[in-house]
Amino acid sequence: MISMLASFASVMTTIGYIALAVLVLLLMITIHELGHYLFGKWLGFKIEEFSIGFGKAIFKKTLKSGEVFSIRIIPLGGYCAFAGEDEDDPDPNAFNNKKPWKRLIVQFGGVFFNFISAIIFAFILLLCFGYDIQKVSSVDADFQTNIQQNDIIREIDGIKVDFITDNTANNLINQHYNNMSDAEKANYTLVTVDDVEYKCYNNLELTVQRDGEYQEIVANLYTYVEIDKEGNESTKLVLGLTTTPYQHTFGEAIARCVPLAAAFAWKVLVFLWMLLTGGIGLADIGGPFTTISTIAEYSQQNIVNLFVFLPFIAANLAVFNILPLPSLDGSRMLFTTIEWIRGKPINRKIEGYIHFVGLIVLFALVLFVDIYHLFI
Repeated sequence: MISMLASFASVMTTIGYIALAVLVLLLMITIHELGHYLFGKWLGFKIEEFSIGFGKAIFKKTLKSGEVFSIRIIPLGGYCAFAGEDEDDPDPNAFNNKKPWKRLIVQFGGVFFNFISAIIFAFILLLCFGYDIQKVSSVDADFQTNIQQNDIIREIDGIKVDFITDNTANNLINQHYNNMSDAEKANYTLVTVDDVEYKCYNNLELTVQRDGEYQEIVANLYTYVEIDKEGNESTKLVLGLTTTPYQHTFGEAIARCVPLAAAFAWKVLVFLWMLLTGGIGLADIGGPFTTISTIAEYSQQNIVNLFVFLPFIAANLAVFNILPLPSLDGSRMLFTTIEWIRGKPINRKIEGYIHFVGLIVLFALVLFVDIYHLFI
């Protein structure tokens, strides 16, 4: 009976995190559509409906302006429907009757709001939880080191610890060991801790922030050999301490939130480039269901992970939607720009057909990769 209750509680917890992940994805999409809506209102566009979700409406309210606000049953999307967006409409405030530069602003509004939200979420992450810069939470007495509790590790071998440049603490420590010469690797002392034999190297140069001041220290780097189940050996690196992400001050978070959001966006672009060039495969991408599953899984491990996903997903949506792919904002902006240059639009029916086919292909693709993930 106790086992059954525990299993039920575990299932309900998992369902709760899945629901949380769905809400996160819905929040991001709503922010995107809100960008289109607010810029449309500002520039006098006629808006027919603002919808959160797809499918059958479970809530609908018509405002005095004639706009419809709705919440729909499928929480995996949303839209801001403008009058005359995909067809001719005599109303001077219809979408395609507005000047091209105004349409470009409205079309860019979703991407803009996603990136602004990425900056805000990055600020919250840095201020409340920290991310890439590490603070020493405890030091193992069995390992000798010049590092002290509450030290903030700012630089390793003179290189600033910074996710933006891929110089995380782990990357820099691995880089330090890989760059050591054979003579340096041969210059060690043996230390045994809990029956494990470590090689101790006293050559790791750190810049730490201690009691508000920056200090240069030389720390010990310990290595040991680990053998996996298949008998493969690998060298593990240890400093003899535990760290937690450093919570930035308000000023530090303000200064770093924009570069960090930009770094998340850049990572998405690099990922897409690797996808196009074959550097990664289908196993590394996923649609909305895979995204929800991933958010739920990592949030259940540690709720702080959720706050890492927020700026990353926001930046992801901003980058993805600016791509000139049919049905996405980038493609619509491209058609509007061509119209502005030509002085007349491309045939509306042809443009609508291109966007429609693009939308079908996009839905088919994300559905395929989600199904693919079920079988790998």
